[in-house]
Amino acid sequence: MTTNDYSAQRQAVTSLRFILFGILCIAASSSMAQNKTKTIGNKLSSNDRNNSFAIIQGGQVGIRMNAGNKPVELLKLSFHVDNQSQDTIPFKVNVYNIVDKDPKDNLVKQEVKGTIVRLNKPENQLVSIDLSPYNIQVKGDILVSVEFLKTQPEKSLGFACGLFNGGTYYKNGPNSNWVKKAVIGADFNVLVKKLKV
Repeated sequence: MTTNDYSAQRQAVTSLRFILFGILCIAASSSMAQNKTKTIGNKLSSNDRNNSFAIIQGGQVGIRMNAGNKPVELLKLSFHVDNQSQDTIPFKVNVYNIVDKDPKDNLVKQEVKGTIVRLNKPENQLVSIDLSPYNIQVKGDILVSVEFLKTQPEKSLGFACGLFNGGTYYKNGPNSNWVKKAVIGADFNVLVKKLKV
């Protein structure tokens, strides 16, 4: 092989490497764009400021969130609670679209269940629920809530909250109307993935 042949072959290999590197960069950037995430809702807070609600089957507690104008997929719901009861509290997650300022259709098609345990030393505990297996896609204004699945007579659950952050919505039972506590909002937040449109 002559020096010119060797030089040409080396230049071809270098060019091929450069092209492959470019393809990998484009693929990685496309993948990152498709998997871009953000958090909606209120800031998580483990402070001692709590807003308590009776644990009644069919009762719900939640907050209103803005998911944005483009569709997103819900990945994880997180919030802090102070469980003063002696039992584990089972619940399920609901996500409603907002129509004329009121929660309407539940966008969760499969039951998303979770539990809140009783700690030995009661304190605000972080509860996180994986929503990614359920393919819950939303946009615009939504209300994300937890619904109690069992009544615990004369027991209540404290939700960590902040001041002047949109308020907390609740229902005292399955047939009750939604009520809003305007000043303090539970620290619900949801990790979401932006979807490619």
